[in-house]
Amino acid sequence: MGELSTLPNIATKLEAQLSDVGITTIQQLQEVGSREAWLRILANDPSACIMRLSALEGAIQGIRWHYLDEDTKESLKEFYKQHKGEIK
Repeated sequence: MGELSTLPNIATKLEAQLSDVGITTIQQLQEVGSREAWLRILANDPSACIMRLSALEGAIQGIRWHYLDEDTKESLKEFYKQHKGEIK
């Protein structure tokens, strides 16, 4: 496991997916942002879900995704709907 796995929400699989899309450091993830990182993952893995998007945002903020504020959660849901359709 590498540097990214030191962040909340980033386990081995998500760290590997980030690496596959060229994001290997915390700084790169912060610069790219959760939405762009998720879009890159989605291009390789159509099963990328809202929880993965939320996990990325939480990692950037340094918190478990469950504790994202309501405005952020709503913004992520809208972004997700634009790119994947309705949340199931």
